[in-house]
Amino acid sequence: MQPRVYQYLESKPELLRFMRMNPKWYRRVTRDPSVLSLIEQESKYYFGQTTPQRMEKMTNQLQMVQTLIQMAQAMKD
Repeated sequence: MQPRVYQYLESKPELLRFMRMNPKWYRRVTRDPSVLSLIEQESKYYFGQTTPQRMEKMTNQLQMVQTLIQMAQAMKD
């Protein structure tokens, strides 16, 4: 792997961790460094960092809080 590419990966620990967990990407980057943008997209999806995934997570947390509030009110009555 080119030193410049490895330095870039070291600056992004989650991306480096993703590559270590998925060796096929390591091989692809070694052969063609221009696929780094694809790896970043895959990494975000894998770790749940895309906008739809974050929105879904936030919605689920909000629903849980609402449920807890409803339970607290029911116990109060």
